[in-house]
Amino acid sequence: MRTLSSSLAGTVAEPRYTTGRIAARVPLVEALGRDPAVWEQLRERSGAASPFAGWAWHRAWADSASREELEASCCIVLRDANGDAAALLPVAVGTVTFRRQSVAGLRWAVGDVGCPDHLDVLADRSADLEDALPALLALPWEIAILSNLTPGAPNAVRLAAALARAGCAIRWNAGYRCPYLELPSTWEAYLSSLSANRRQVLRRRERNLERDHVVALTDYDSDRFVDGWRHLVALHEQRWATGGGGTFSDPRVERLHRAFAEELARRGQLWLTTLDLDGAPAAAWYGFADRETVYFYQSGRDTRWEDKSVGVALMVKMIRRAIERGYRRFDFLRGNEAYKREWTISEAVTQELVAFRPGWRGRWLRGLDWAGRVRARLRAGA
Repeated sequence: MRTLSSSLAGTVAEPRYTTGRIAARVPLVEALGRDPAVWEQLRERSGAASPFAGWAWHRAWADSASREELEASCCIVLRDANGDAAALLPVAVGTVTFRRQSVAGLRWAVGDVGCPDHLDVLADRSADLEDALPALLALPWEIAILSNLTPGAPNAVRLAAALARAGCAIRWNAGYRCPYLELPSTWEAYLSSLSANRRQVLRRRERNLERDHVVALTDYDSDRFVDGWRHLVALHEQRWATGGGGTFSDPRVERLHRAFAEELARRGQLWLTTLDLDGAPAAAWYGFADRETVYFYQSGRDTRWEDKSVGVALMVKMIRRAIERGYRRFDFLRGNEAYKREWTISEAVTQELVAFRPGWRGRWLRGLDWAGRVRARLRAGA
C-alpha cells in the first residue's frame, strides 16, 4: 500500500498562515502526521460523529489519494487559548458541479469515496467556530457543500450559524436514508418486535442450518486480519459477480477500506467475521463498533449456499452479538435496500449543509438553486 512520505508532504505544503490568534490552515497530510490522539479526543468530544469523521478514515483516505487530491486538501485547525486543538475542519477546494454549472466549491477533504456517513465537524463544545472563519473564508470557494452529516450534527449547525453571521446564505438538504435498530436488552425481545411469520422464518432457518452442518463463527482480529479481509473481498465479489462488480471491485475503495479496517482492528473496534459451514467460510460480515453503536458496512456470501440463506444466518448472529454485548444501536448505514427493511423500519437521514458565499456570484448560485427547486416541484406536481 502506498503511504505518504515526508518528501511528498513537503511537495504539497501550502504557504501557512495564522488568522487572528488561534486559527490556521495547514496541509491535511501535516495535520494527519501529528498525534492521532488529538483527532480522536476531539471526536470523542464531538459525540455525534462516527468513526468516518476521525483520524483512521482520513489517514486511510490520504494513503489512497492521488497527488492532485492531496494538493487540494487542507485542514483548518482552531486552537484554544492554551494552544491546544479545539476544532479540526479537513476540507478541499476544487471545481464542483452545482445546478449544471462548474463552480469553485469547498467540501470535505475525503469527499464521498468509500461512502462515509454520519460526519460532523470535530470540535470542543466550547470552541467558538466563528474564530475559524477567517481561515475558511480565505480559501477560494463560491459555494461550500458539506455532505453526509449525521442528523442534527451539532458542530456543523454551529458552523452554519457562524457562516450566516458572516453573510453566507445557508441551506440544509436531506441526504441518504440510514436504517437502524434501537437494540433491546435481549434477543428474544428483538424477535418479539417482528411479525410472527418473520420470527418463525428466522428461527427455522437457523435451526435447519445447525442441524445439517457444523456451524461456527470465526472472528478476525489484528493478528488474523489479512485472512479475514481476503475472505470478505472474495465472498463479496462472488455475490456480485453477475451484477457488474461489488464495492471492492474498485481498487481504490478496497485499499481505503482495508487500511481503515486494519487500524480499527488494532484498536479492537473491528467486527470482521465469517460464518463457517463444515470448516469453510460461507458468508462474511464487515462492520465496526464505536461507543454504543455497531455499524454494518458490507458482507458477502458463497452463492453455492444461496438456498441456506447463510447471509441471513450471519446477520442474525451479529445482531444477537450486539445485543448480548450491551450495544444500544445497530446502524445499517446508507441505503434503503429491501433486505434492511426486513430487520427494521426505523431510519435516520443524513444532512447536507450548503453555504453560498456573499457577493454577486453567491446570489447567482442561489438563484440557480431556487429555479432548480421550482422546476422540481412543478415536475413532481405534473
